[in-house]
Amino acid sequence: MVLKSVSLKGVVVKSSVSLREDQHAFAKALVGAGRFPSLSAVLQHGLELLQQQEVDAQADRAALQVLLQQRAKGSFISADQLRAKLTNPSR
Repeated sequence: MVLKSVSLKGVVVKSSVSLREDQHAFAKALVGAGRFPSLSAVLQHGLELLQQQEVDAQADRAALQVLLQQRAKGSFISADQLRAKLTNPSR
């Protein structure tokens, strides 16, 4: 299958990709149902979703890193103190 891929700058690049039969049938069904104008549009949308997923995952990792750094600067309690707090939460 040959498809068109749009970069961030809008330049169209033709690429050849291999799909499993079920993937091809699914993409064709989406086009047939009118959800997308072409197989290329289906694949482009899928790549855009993957790009957004990666951006979101990077943001999550960065936020977690900040949280871990903040926590590392805080006070720590021993395992015994933690057990005591869990056993008697009103303390």
